[in-house]
Amino acid sequence: MKVLKKLKTNVVVSALLCIALGVVLFAWPGLSMQIVCTAIGAVLLIGGGVRLAAYFTARDGSVYSQMNLITGIILAVVGVWILLQPGQVLAIIPIIVGIVIALHGINNLQQAVSLCRDQYDKWWVALILGLLTVGLGVLLVCKPFTALDTAVKLIGIFLIYDGLSDIWIVSRLYHTAKAMKEEADALDVEAQEIER
Repeated sequence: MKVLKKLKTNVVVSALLCIALGVVLFAWPGLSMQIVCTAIGAVLLIGGGVRLAAYFTARDGSVYSQMNLITGIILAVVGVWILLQPGQVLAIIPIIVGIVIALHGINNLQQAVSLCRDQYDKWWVALILGLLTVGLGVLLVCKPFTALDTAVKLIGIFLIYDGLSDIWIVSRLYHTAKAMKEEADALDVEAQEIER
């Protein structure tokens, strides 16, 4: 039960962050995506700079040193490209988010199967939520939408839905497991009383 409780906490925290991000993306689509792009570009550029600095301070000819040089150049170039051409990066973000949402949906489907095995009577609701989540993810991948603001608002809505469905499914899993444990404990007590 402790493991399940920890899993529930992790999923709920992750889902709440998902919902919060969804609200931000829905309310301020243009600004949020610019901030995300700038942050990604800056992180990659700094990472590349650190690798290059490591190469130039310890040029010992080792494979690790050469890898620092190559990786540093690649990271720095990609970082600069993102900072200079954020529009091209923004175009692929709906696809990346779509893949992540579809993977969440697959996870929800696995949880629906667990609920079915545990004989939870509304396991089919989790199944429908999982199928919807996979469908929304696939929709974003196949139709990333040309209008960026529309795409970002849809991503926001999908993330809010994904977070809410995750919370519902994990709460059902937790309650079902708890009920099964209580039933097993009650049977143990009965068995002990009979033995006496």
